[in-house]
Amino acid sequence: MIHHSLNRRRFLGASAAAFLGLPALQHNGLCQASETSGRPNIIFIMADDLGYADLGCYGQQHIKTPNIDKLAAEGMRFTQCYAGAPVCAPCRSVLMTGQHTGHTRVRGNHGINTPKHDGQDGRIPLTPDDVTVAAALKEAGYATAITGKWGLGEPGSTGLPNDHGFDEWFGYLNQDHAPDYFTDYLWRNKERRTIGQNLDGKRKVYSCDLFTEFCLNFIRENKDNPFFLYYPTTIPHKKLEAPTLAPYEDKPWPDAAKTFAAMVTRMDYHVGQIMTLLKELDLDKKTIVFFTSDNGSAMGWEGMFDSCGPLREKKGSVYEGGIRVPMITRWPGRIPAGGTSDAIWYFADFLPTAAALARATSPRNVDGINVLPAILGEKAELPERYLYWELPHRTRGLQQAVRQDDWKGVRFGFDQPLELYNLKEDISERHNAAKQHPDIVGRMEAFLETAREPSPHWPVDGETKRISFFSCPAN
Repeated sequence: MIHHSLNRRRFLGASAAAFLGLPALQHNGLCQASETSGRPNIIFIMADDLGYADLGCYGQQHIKTPNIDKLAAEGMRFTQCYAGAPVCAPCRSVLMTGQHTGHTRVRGNHGINTPKHDGQDGRIPLTPDDVTVAAALKEAGYATAITGKWGLGEPGSTGLPNDHGFDEWFGYLNQDHAPDYFTDYLWRNKERRTIGQNLDGKRKVYSCDLFTEFCLNFIRENKDNPFFLYYPTTIPHKKLEAPTLAPYEDKPWPDAAKTFAAMVTRMDYHVGQIMTLLKELDLDKKTIVFFTSDNGSAMGWEGMFDSCGPLREKKGSVYEGGIRVPMITRWPGRIPAGGTSDAIWYFADFLPTAAALARATSPRNVDGINVLPAILGEKAELPERYLYWELPHRTRGLQQAVRQDDWKGVRFGFDQPLELYNLKEDISERHNAAKQHPDIVGRMEAFLETAREPSPHWPVDGETKRISFFSCPAN
């Protein structure tokens, strides 16, 4: 059900304009306007650790998200969309490269056999061979920008945003740095910028306010050009911090719950600022907006917010609670308003879909497909295929999951039996139907034999086919 009645809230706290080191963004010299070309601007907003049921339009009863709910009311709400992975870095790698976790460069938050950058090791960067959605759209004439959390390359590595198709970059490179919402520095392109108002333990400037101001500046500066804006905000990831607990300060909740809810509602306000500007600049009908989360809820909040809804487990797991995410798309006049779709798709599909929207060339080595017909409401059923996920785990070995139509397979280690669930009848994955459907199990196991290519960063022992290095899912 879609809810429409929530009111916009005002927030106290430091203005993003207080960050004096943030210059105005520059035009990139393009002269082809979106209206003339017929190609839409593309905005992709991604929350961090937001659960499937943390939004009002997905059933949340306690946290107010009026702007995102309005986004859903004016667009399409997907009920069976999936992240690329159940944790941060590989999910972002899938989104950027269009390759699932059996093929993409970054398959976990930590790997091996990688040089140390800026005191960090175990972080696998993208390489010059990796073609991102930003690179494809830039080649097609789009201005490109990212703000928020990158997670695919440390300082001095081959994985920096500006080397992978983004004209403009502002935010956190590293996942461990990203939960510091009152940080005293951020990266602006390849330069480390000090936030003087947060030095010496002061907490004057909230980073996500800066990111939203960056978005607004970028949109203004490129209103006459086709643009791609990727906004992976850090809310509500890990460290719970907010400038104010409004509008929840008087709720009879634990302080952590108040802070979490305030963060989500602040993010909703940021979304509202972006949508208001699009209307003010007459870009509303020229822009397709995506809103989603990078993986499932980290905390779950069982008995409180019930962030995962009916889904099993949460972040770090290839069960539904770790990978099924909210997904809203809005494009007035093209996407039916107030629609709900059960089309099955995932982050690997974004690159070929964005390329179709931009009339750009999509790399040939992607695992995703163009799902624009489903997004436009033309058809819910997409071509028959397997969706694939994997993630090394310290106790479970190599987690693998595969979905085809209503069937979902899960296994933990190559030598372990495949669990099978009918998600249409069993969304909570409680009833293992493997014994009743050996034919489906056999087909999925045959697919799994071919689903992944070896990686030097996540090697598998040749005899036991056990993963020989685990990835910590903590961030």
